Amino acid sequence: MAILIDPPRWPAHGTRWSHLVSDRSYDELHEFARALRLPRRAFDVDHYDVAESLYERAVALGARPVSGTELVRALIASGLRVSKRRNPELVADRRLEYLVAEWRGLGERLDLAPSARRDDGGWASLGAELLERWQEPHRRYHDARHLEDVLLALDHLALVDEAPTPASLLAAWFHDAVHRGAAGDDERDSAEIAAAALPRAGVDPALAIEVHDYVLATDGHSPGDGAPHGLRQLLDADLSILGAGEPRYRAYTRSVREEYAHVPREAFRKGRARILEGFLERPRIYRTGAGAALWEARARRNLAGELAALRRD
Repeated sequence: MAILIDPPRWPAHGTRWSHLVSDRSYDELHEFARALRLPRRAFDVDHYDVAESLYERAVALGARPVSGTELVRALIASGLRVSKRRNPELVADRRLEYLVAEWRGLGERLDLAPSARRDDGGWASLGAELLERWQEPHRRYHDARHLEDVLLALDHLALVDEAPTPASLLAAWFHDAVHRGAAGDDERDSAEIAAAALPRAGVDPALAIEVHDYVLATDGHSPGDGAPHGLRQLLDADLSILGAGEPRYRAYTRSVREEYAHVPREAFRKGRARILEGFLERPRIYRTGAGAALWEARARRNLAGELAALRRD
């Protein structure tokens, strides 16, 4: 039973990367990654990508250095290896497994009675209903992948900032519970679902109202001065996609266009350009210092590049 790491050889994003795996279980791997302070978003189906700067620390924490060939052989022997051919088939299943586990863990954090977490009319049922909403067939961007991205971004913020509050995490689940493409109405309807459903599932009504207010604030992303830190974390996590790497950002822009396929091309181009200009005109896109450190520079490059392409179109 071991955590294994191969040499940092694979170049990307201005550094070189190692692979970190377990030869026993993903749970063991996630636990080790947490001790190494790796964000969960660094997990890629069956391994974590580890920057060269963290290699020595990983070894000091107990990871066993091996060659790339040895690492792959051990992963195959453990039964945890996911081939590239099967990878696309498993990504969606792994995403749902992660989301179900996060919802269950959130119920435990809220100290809901076990009966409430199991009851078909309570916490588990509410989580299943939300996942159904996030997987509605008309969604292209505001789907389960977006929910996963927001939760992973909150997890990342927790490593360099304060841990997200229960209100932040709950609002992440509800912030696009309704998505029909009607700005303002979608947020209000989503907020009302949170305010009504959470108390029925055993959540403190005062917390439900806080979640309601957080969800409303995602309309326009302008919380105003004095906004709670948890709300600012949520808004940063919701916009973390703007600071994604180039391939992920391209996929994001494609999915946004698909979601608004009913909008004529010229109208979409002008509307999208106004949105991008609005973000670029802000003194800072992200509301927390941690969010700005993680995503601000890349987000501005991505937005400027997309805006230039829209203007050339």
